[in-house]
Amino acid sequence: MARSNKPVNPGAENALDRMKMEVANELGITERVRSQGWSTMTSADCGRVGGHMVRKMIEQYESTLQ
Repeated sequence: MARSNKPVNPGAENALDRMKMEVANELGITERVRSQGWSTMTSADCGRVGGHMVRKMIEQYESTLQ
């Protein structure tokens, strides 16, 4: 089965983009992203952003369980 980069919920794409920029801001790379774009970011920076996004999503989900 082929993988897709499309979100399962198409309406979630904007929310994910907002979260990505929020995390980039927390990591201090927002200006570089705005001026150069995501395609010029290192794999380490992108991985760091993705890891923080996953951590935040897990925390948000766990808080709804309590």
